[in-house]
Amino acid sequence: MEIRNIAIIAHVDHGKTTLTDALMRQTGAFTEGVSMDSNALELERGITIYSKNAAISYPSASSQPSQGFGGQAGRPVTKINIVDTPGHADFGSEVERVLRSIDSVLLVVDAQEGPMPQTRFVLKKSLELGLKPIVIINKIDKPAANPHRSEEQVLELFLELGANDQQSNFPVVYTIGRLGVAKLKLDDESGDLTPLLDTILTYVPCASSAELEAKPLRMQPFNLGYDNFMGRLAVARIYEGTAKENQSIFIKKPNGDARSGKITKLFTFNGLKKVDVSEASAGDIVLIAGLADIDIGETITTDMEAKPLPAIAIDEPTIALTFLINNSPFGGREGKFVTSRQLREYLERELEVNVGLQVDFDSTDSFSVRGRGELHIAILLENMRRAGYEVQVSQPQVIIHEENEKKSEPFEEVIIDIPAEYQGMIIERLGTRGFVMTNLAHSHELIRLSFEGPTRGLLGYRNQFVIDTKGEGIISSRVIGFKPYAGEIRKRAVGSMISMANGKALGYSLWGLQERGTLYIGPATEVYEGMVIGNTSKGEEMYVNPTKGKQLTNVRASGSDEAIDLTPPLELTIERGLELMAEDEYLEITPKSVRLRKQHLTKLDRSKARRD
Repeated sequence: MEIRNIAIIAHVDHGKTTLTDALMRQTGAFTEGVSMDSNALELERGITIYSKNAAISYPSASSQPSQGFGGQAGRPVTKINIVDTPGHADFGSEVERVLRSIDSVLLVVDAQEGPMPQTRFVLKKSLELGLKPIVIINKIDKPAANPHRSEEQVLELFLELGANDQQSNFPVVYTIGRLGVAKLKLDDESGDLTPLLDTILTYVPCASSAELEAKPLRMQPFNLGYDNFMGRLAVARIYEGTAKENQSIFIKKPNGDARSGKITKLFTFNGLKKVDVSEASAGDIVLIAGLADIDIGETITTDMEAKPLPAIAIDEPTIALTFLINNSPFGGREGKFVTSRQLREYLERELEVNVGLQVDFDSTDSFSVRGRGELHIAILLENMRRAGYEVQVSQPQVIIHEENEKKSEPFEEVIIDIPAEYQGMIIERLGTRGFVMTNLAHSHELIRLSFEGPTRGLLGYRNQFVIDTKGEGIISSRVIGFKPYAGEIRKRAVGSMISMANGKALGYSLWGLQERGTLYIGPATEVYEGMVIGNTSKGEEMYVNPTKGKQLTNVRASGSDEAIDLTPPLELTIERGLELMAEDEYLEITPKSVRLRKQHLTKLDRSKARRD
């Protein structure tokens, strides 16, 4: 059987997953109710977080002529392995690994928005590996869609990134992913995705051959998984030879060090299902069990003298923060797992599959965690709280490198689409955070601003951006590398409103406090001394008593009983908390609550800490 291996890459929300689901639906590999975005967080947020594998057969045996496969009954069935990748920059490590294991990419671009920051990131990685992309202009049915302009912008991006002549001469397919429609020309009549599938067969090189199968086994894992019964799993591409169940193998590191092992279970993919097989040949993508210490980029072979495959490089983390046990007065009320040992065990398991994460376990009760961005860390924390863990984290800080007494820090490219009336405010806000505007262009009814600046300046800005643009703006970013340190950035314009009492917050007290800033809590919320219940607009710390009730007397006079009119509080989420917190605060995360608190709860302890 011929095998084609492709990855679907794009900026977030440009339609990768919808298109993959449509391909599986047409070829009979789709299971109703099961989408490529199967994780609970992915379904809630509408984004892909983890790369996933699927496989389809074309033409499918189950397809009828009316579905677009008429006249192809005599053609041999081709297996197409598809890897769906995340579109958010924080999960770029997932994309980097996948690109090494496939032979071509489907670059999906929104017909209205055109290329965005993550489009540039994933395309640059693809071109560097010598891959020849197939460009898909998706969502051509949008009211403001302009497929021709998007295609021109994609070509400009290819040339800007140094694509060679073959790569720049890319095929283009126009699609409406949600309807399962593809066209080679915009005025073509099409009822399904047959044009796209034919384009894949035409332009993607065949990964399988008798010559490759005859060689000794060489395969390389590009993704990891975990199963409670089988332990660590590895998703690997077979480059040469045949992999078999119960096969004794050698595992070689990129530096040549080798150890022995045994494949106990072997799976291939059919749709999203794992299929238990006894053997798989060169070109296929498989899931293997039995290698407890396998790592991404290592070479699995049956020949001790075989040359290791090139290592898979992964971009380094950009932010760091500390995870601690929850020692607040409310610690242990809601979570099942509250000890440092349980916290350590969870992070060790996460390291098995989360390659973009790094953790130092030097301390017994706190762990230094490094990740690719605020969303990367927020997803980790959200998964922990849903699993019943309680944890506290410190304010995220960017990782600064120092070489030859010169400091460098991560820089990001930011692209913002906003209505024209907000551009002055956005330019001013980002200017004070160390960002320099590199481009201004009109994009349909919006203005597109491009900036470059330090990641430090972007931490905590997204929430402010939503407020400044009244929810009408779109902001996206990508890390562009480490550059010289940009100097001091003053970001925090608000101070903390700190509770000086324990008990339940009362509406009367909050009514008076809401004039001083923004509250994070509502009436009847339990508070403790040192808990941050809001922020102050003047930028100074303020100690308040949210449990104070109204002084009651026997005397009643007209106009003395004013109606309490409370503004709804700003509800704290993990992402919002990571943005709002100050350097001397912790974000307390439990299965049911997200709270901000001072690291030292009493005013006396805080004064002592400042003196030390």
